[in-house]
Amino acid sequence: MASDGAFFNPSKKLKEDFVSNLDGTSLLEIASISAIVPVFILLRQWDVFNLKWDQGVSAKIEIEKHSSTNTGSKDWRNYTFNLIIDFCLIVLPVLSFLTILADWTFVLTVCLVLLALFRIFCTRFWPHSGILSQTKSASTSYWKQSLSSSRFIMMLLTSLSILAVDFRIFPRRYAKTETYGTGLMDLGVGSFVVANAMVSRQARDISMKDGDAIKRVAPLLLLGFARSILTKGVDYQVHAGEYGVHWNFFFTLAAVVILTSMIHIRPQYCGFFGCLILVVYQVALLCGLNKYLLSDGRGTNIFSLNKEGIFSLFGYWGLYLVSVNIGYHLYFLRKPISARIVRVEGQSRLLIEVWLLCGLFWGLTILFDQFVEKISRRMCNFAYTSFVLAVNAEVVGIIMLAYLIPTRKQLVIVEVFNQNLLASFLLANILTGLINISVETLFVSPFVAYCILLAYAVALVSGVAILKFCDLKLKF
Repeated sequence: MASDGAFFNPSKKLKEDFVSNLDGTSLLEIASISAIVPVFILLRQWDVFNLKWDQGVSAKIEIEKHSSTNTGSKDWRNYTFNLIIDFCLIVLPVLSFLTILADWTFVLTVCLVLLALFRIFCTRFWPHSGILSQTKSASTSYWKQSLSSSRFIMMLLTSLSILAVDFRIFPRRYAKTETYGTGLMDLGVGSFVVANAMVSRQARDISMKDGDAIKRVAPLLLLGFARSILTKGVDYQVHAGEYGVHWNFFFTLAAVVILTSMIHIRPQYCGFFGCLILVVYQVALLCGLNKYLLSDGRGTNIFSLNKEGIFSLFGYWGLYLVSVNIGYHLYFLRKPISARIVRVEGQSRLLIEVWLLCGLFWGLTILFDQFVEKISRRMCNFAYTSFVLAVNAEVVGIIMLAYLIPTRKQLVIVEVFNQNLLASFLLANILTGLINISVETLFVSPFVAYCILLAYAVALVSGVAILKFCDLKLKF
């Protein structure tokens, strides 16, 4: 007699096999994919398509309690209208690149980058050519907007991928790798750690108050246990090689918070200690720990059952500390921020620093991957942490190119996600689980799969947008 779990998920074994034993893709393709979304955001911010009927509307929607009905209605229309345009010019193309246009990644990336460079060239050399009509953003908010856009990009790619990976329309080379290699989805948890570290209290050199750590950890632990219980209850497919039998993404985030709270390090020293942790951990991996973590054998104790999630914490902790140091030196070391954003031959110093870091981390990634140990998200080794930092620096660097051209205000879709970043990820997980339980994802046609993914994207954006419009902030 079938169990209740089998009733909910009769294709569990097939789905687990579908995302197992994968080797990923090349570093060049990952770099290309990572450039697509920020370039789309640049083109949208620059209004490169010259959408005259879409100018001058602020992304920030504020409706006072006693405002008139007409004002509220007008704001709602503007808000919805701009969100739809953002969705069509950013989310829809990205979804297509992850599925039906995946084989055209390199060609489309080159075309988009050339279009962005052409726009910069035209504006810089023909400033009165009529292309440009927007006012320049305040320099003091420049870096904040760049970080906000990069966090949105991380969330968008993660949210679309966690459902798309269950369909055959999603290329297997983009899914998480089994042992060594680089898949697009391998960037997820590492990018979350980097994004949180760059804007953390520690990066801003603000002391945590008593109880702050508990307030941050408690919701993450609650979500982690809830996910474990629910996935077990409905027999949801879980690949044990990812984090372990019981461990998951939320436990990793919570553990990093606990470690940084217990061992407080000043931001100016975080880079040194982060690198030290990564070096010692890498030496341990090379001395035999990697064989233990990659082996299929597991004991019966909780430690052995979750060996990947527990040991990889050293890598994620080191990654977090290095990211704290980068955030501190780039954005918070000197005040006011506007004093650091000084033009140097047409570019800002901050932009140059970010691109130098990008080149440094890509170089380290290639060196470690070739001569030390292949990139492994499963173990979070040194090559993986450098890989994550390289991609995130690339994304932020591309977004910062917006400073070269007077641009519109922050996009609506970026603001709605950034107000409830982790809540949007939670909603994406819930929707993904519901769809997997309701649909045999492995057996639908490419057309039906794309339609389901499109409906999922609409539901996700709509849910987060409603929270933003109602000014609801679900803090974690």
